[in-house]
Amino acid sequence: MVLPLVVGVDGSDSSLEAVDWAVDEATRLGLPLRLVHASLWERYEGRAPSFGTDRPAEEVVAEHIAASGAERARARNPELEVSAEVVPEDAVSALLRAAPDAFAVVTGSRGRGGIAGMLLGSVSLTVAARAVCPVIVVRGGERNRRGASGGVVLGVGDPGQSSAAVRFAFREAEARDCVLHAVRVWRRPAHEHFDHLLTAADAADVNEERAGALLTDALHEPGRDHPKVDVRPRAVEGVAHKVLQDASAEADLLVVGARRRHGAVGGLQFGRVAHALLHHAACPVAVVPEEV
Repeated sequence: MVLPLVVGVDGSDSSLEAVDWAVDEATRLGLPLRLVHASLWERYEGRAPSFGTDRPAEEVVAEHIAASGAERARARNPELEVSAEVVPEDAVSALLRAAPDAFAVVTGSRGRGGIAGMLLGSVSLTVAARAVCPVIVVRGGERNRRGASGGVVLGVGDPGQSSAAVRFAFREAEARDCVLHAVRVWRRPAHEHFDHLLTAADAADVNEERAGALLTDALHEPGRDHPKVDVRPRAVEGVAHKVLQDASAEADLLVVGARRRHGAVGGLQFGRVAHALLHHAACPVAVVPEEV
């Protein structure tokens, strides 16, 4: 069974950018595309004008948003399998409900009615934090969104906490026929002590070597499964979200992992790095759940 790529639509410019991105992604991966528009129009039935019909205005608008999104997707790729539906839920619930049966969920960075200047809409943030499948938040400049930069950036986390993200990034780089930049960011411990035989420079070399060894281990098995991918590992000293944010400026996609505790419900379930990148990255961001 081929799982669809699910994209949330609400009629905003941001969600239309997400539709365009999702069409290109589904085409690359050979996936069907499913558009989901969440509407609670039933709550307003009888109180909204009906546009001269017996149907509530909110219902008509909801169906128009879904249909317009599907029409846009088919115009971008007439051969793509596209479906669209209106679901009677709030947007977060609708997308989280779709997640278990999706290859990934795609959202825009801001929803309809979002406050100008907001860095990320609450729906996108919450879905990215809670979904059981990868979530891609489509953000950044037009060049990054249309895949003109020629590279995928992967933030490699701690051992055992980034394997799903690594596999996802390899699959993306292979489908895009582009370079995979695998980045492991390291920092010297704040209170690192040195004996007379080990200088600060020596200690930095040791930490960098450890980061390089972790990269080698994390990339070995996926690299064997995707031998055609040009992987360029890099161990960098610095602050993780700042290093990855800088790397995103010349990337088509930034991939990071997010830890999910089995059976956990409620609350935002990722760390500061993913949170900061969802707000500030210069390209689309894929948050891939890592069950712990």
